[in-house]
Amino acid sequence: MDVNAAVAAAAAIAGVLTGVIAMLAFRFSEREQKRPTRSSLHTDAVLPPGVDTVLSVLRSSAVVLDEADAVVKASSAAYALGLVRGGKLAVEPMLQMARDTRRDGEIRQVELDLPRRGTGRGEALAVSARVAPLGSRLVLLLVEDLTEARRIEAVRRDFVANVSHELKTPVGALSLLSEAVMDASEDPEAVERFAGRMQIEATRLTSLVQELIDLSRVQNDDPLEDAEPVRVDELVAEAVDRCRHQAGAKQITMAAGGTADLRVWGNRGQLAAALGNLVENAVNYSPARTRVGIAARSVNAPGGDHIEIAVTDQGIGISDKDKERIFERFYRVDPARSRATGGTGLGLAIVKHVAASHGGEVTVWSAEGQGSTFTLRLPEAGAARGAQQQPARETRAGGAGLDEEAGRSTPTSPESTAYETLPAPEVLP
Repeated sequence: MDVNAAVAAAAAIAGVLTGVIAMLAFRFSEREQKRPTRSSLHTDAVLPPGVDTVLSVLRSSAVVLDEADAVVKASSAAYALGLVRGGKLAVEPMLQMARDTRRDGEIRQVELDLPRRGTGRGEALAVSARVAPLGSRLVLLLVEDLTEARRIEAVRRDFVANVSHELKTPVGALSLLSEAVMDASEDPEAVERFAGRMQIEATRLTSLVQELIDLSRVQNDDPLEDAEPVRVDELVAEAVDRCRHQAGAKQITMAAGGTADLRVWGNRGQLAAALGNLVENAVNYSPARTRVGIAARSVNAPGGDHIEIAVTDQGIGISDKDKERIFERFYRVDPARSRATGGTGLGLAIVKHVAASHGGEVTVWSAEGQGSTFTLRLPEAGAARGAQQQPARETRAGGAGLDEEAGRSTPTSPESTAYETLPAPEVLP
């Protein structure tokens, strides 16, 4: 009997101990579940009130880091720039800045050049990064993309440098020639020779200044404010008449043809200057006793009919590497020939801006030693004017701007724009 009682007592004690251990384990488990974990610190709940809303309206790319350098919040722009990858800040200099700011609380700013993602080119992404403390544990990183601003600044700087250089050449020549005239005052032949050179340099300077004015005008003015239907035949005749003297001196035959009675919608002065530049280039860069052709035709396009005016020459042609840059300001394929012809390197830049501002484009086909074909593609007068007036018809009569579809264009093959494929051109004397 005593043995049974002892066994029962031992069992009771064991049961009590088991219950106590189970209760302690349950309490410990509850305490661990209530304790904040590292992952719970990475949620949006740790952001101070209102910060999430402010970050969502900022134009800069925003990244918020916690004390473990994990990303708590990042804008879509930050992911697009490649700043955040796999929940971590992927740019080591920025990460080091964040750590330094977290340590001493100072605001830091730096400009960096980052490699572009997804491109095989060596282009860099210019950014400005600013790091500041956000509360007691967080760090805020703001990144501004400066790539486009840098590009515009470089274009402006290059343009000023090019203008200074181009102006310096004829001005310096005029200064030297004037000194030569003074020294040769008793030699009539020398005075006449130097005076002729002065006239050439003065003409070059005048042309450069005028083309700078024209380029500035086509960039700043809206050509469609004073738009009107313009006959293509008249534009071609004006361009031919402008270059008749140069063509006659080189015995170059000029031929005009294509579809008759075509009209484009735009500023007559700007269109005449653009086509005149194309014809003048064709004459200047063609050998003697060759042929320059100008032809126009109408082509169908999704946004309405377009007019293509092709200028074809039998000149020296343009290499593939030069074709990508010929529409840049002051770029010249053959600088020596440009100096001989008085070219400024602004003619094709003006053509490009005129075409774009009229809702069209200019394209080029060329082969070295075979010649070139420049094609000016513009909306046809009826299509462009109809597109302007369509929105206004819903309320009242009148036009209001060029329709987006009418301004679109698709490239055409060089064979389809060469003047030989159009009706027989009229040979002009």
